[in-house]
Amino acid sequence: MRISHTLLNASSKFRTVFDFGERNVAHWFPGHMAKGLKQMRASLRKVDCIIEIHDARIPFSGRNPLFQENLDVRPHLLILNKMDLADTSDKMSILKQLERDGVKNVLLTDCLKQRDMSVKKIVPLVTDLIENAPRFHREENRSYCLMVIGVPNVGKSSLINAIRRTNLKKGKASRVGGEPGITKAVLTKIQVCERPIIHLLDTPGVLPPKIENVETGMKLALCGTILDHLVGEDIIADYLLFSLNRLQRFGYVERYDLETPSDDIQHVLKCIAVKLGKTQRVKAITGVGDITVRMPNYTAAAYDFIRAFRKGELGKVMLD
Repeated sequence: MRISHTLLNASSKFRTVFDFGERNVAHWFPGHMAKGLKQMRASLRKVDCIIEIHDARIPFSGRNPLFQENLDVRPHLLILNKMDLADTSDKMSILKQLERDGVKNVLLTDCLKQRDMSVKKIVPLVTDLIENAPRFHREENRSYCLMVIGVPNVGKSSLINAIRRTNLKKGKASRVGGEPGITKAVLTKIQVCERPIIHLLDTPGVLPPKIENVETGMKLALCGTILDHLVGEDIIADYLLFSLNRLQRFGYVERYDLETPSDDIQHVLKCIAVKLGKTQRVKAITGVGDITVRMPNYTAAAYDFIRAFRKGELGKVMLD
């Protein structure tokens, strides 16, 4: 959306800092994730290469440091997925920062696209990484085993299906969903290539046991890696509005028929509810008795606002 002077003038009054209140992110790490990480560590002996997949909109935030501490004994490929949703105009600075952090092998992908050229590069790149690294007790084994890791809902299953589609011409082998926690089984083994024979170990999404700070947690929540109800749709929607305004992404103004950008989440959600016809009956107590009135359904409006962002319908963004 082209930014007019009116929009820029409105944006000068927006918040520059988001008030997180006294929120605590400690309860965002379910116990099954610790179990998953333990089982992943125990399976490292049969793994030749680690493929870490992360959301391209948050290339630094929320990458689980435990992955590097516990699993960084094998060749490592970082895949930044969902690049169709990310503003990658400053891609080179992102790659340079990752290299400074010790990550040299990086691919950007859109695994839902039927023909993504980056997906075609994965098998040759992984084969090269494995053949140029010691394989310890697996030297005689000419088949390769990869472990796919990442925080929840970044597209691990979509990646596995895309690699199978590209190399085996076969369809889905791993269940795909738009909510975190679809893959519950730990270390499901799936063949994705015949020459060479390559199997992937699919793993459940694992969040860091201690999220660095509340803002990192909010970015993870906004990208759908944490279940919405653990954080609250209202706060996620407000942080989304704050982020879009800070990045001067005003696509929501046109989409929801607002007159100008707004920094008031209640006003924006009311406009969304009116636009979509999302209302609910509420009992009101008056001097003459109870009456039923129709009110905007703010929860339904917040849900639509968040989903529109996650589908890329409010513009491409880079949250880091």
